[in-house]
Amino acid sequence: MDESLRSQIEIYLSHLDALIRRGQRVRDSLAISPSKHPSSESAIAATRAWQQDCGVTINQLSGGSKAHWLARSFSDAFMVRSSTGHAVDGAAPYTIVQRLLDVLEQAVASLSQQDDAQIISASSKAPPPRRFEFVHNAELRPILEQAYADSRRALEQGQYDLALRTSCGILEAIVTDALERKGLNALAAPGTPEEKIADWPFRTRLAVAEKAGLIRGGCARLPAVARTYRDPSPTNDESRPSAAISERDARQTAQVLHVIMRDLDPGR
Repeated sequence: MDESLRSQIEIYLSHLDALIRRGQRVRDSLAISPSKHPSSESAIAATRAWQQDCGVTINQLSGGSKAHWLARSFSDAFMVRSSTGHAVDGAAPYTIVQRLLDVLEQAVASLSQQDDAQIISASSKAPPPRRFEFVHNAELRPILEQAYADSRRALEQGQYDLALRTSCGILEAIVTDALERKGLNALAAPGTPEEKIADWPFRTRLAVAEKAGLIRGGCARLPAVARTYRDPSPTNDESRPSAAISERDARQTAQVLHVIMRDLDPGR
């Protein structure tokens, strides 16, 4: 690859990473209950400023073409789907921010794959999702990609029970993959179970992964209902109505999942 092109790509990657980190702060700010938010007006202003900066970067990367896949993805982030499947204006700010973060990560994935003189604006087709390339078990990756899409769809459609359970399943799978990669012997420490990692309770896997330094403290924000999502108890009976899981629980679980994904894949 030409050195000038390589330098250009590295600059874009650095800029995209900064936008992603800034967007995560914006998203976390919007997730705070309005009654507890210190300044909702400032949060909305920061959101709009970040969205504008994203738009400028996306326009540059797509070569100014609104038909480019990246530009289309950016526009779609602001839409919601009606019951008939048609796009209409009016997606919630939090949802828009999360979608834009996904668009930025797609841009990062596309730029990271460049191995010749092509730049991102030369590609008219969106690359396949690569959110779970960090998972060591290759057979799990497509399953996790589908589950991730399902969880996002369930969240947008108000199926909070399904969204939370699916997010927890993804979280458990990627943490288990990291633990198994590390190896039981390397994880040996006071209080670590002796049985196979696959037999550990969900909460134990999270605790050991954090103690081993595989993940940081993001799981502290995991709702109690998420920590016990697999426990055989009346509150986790699969026959219970979806309303038993709040939107806040589902969204907070999704946020924690993203934090842990970044912990396990620092290059994201």
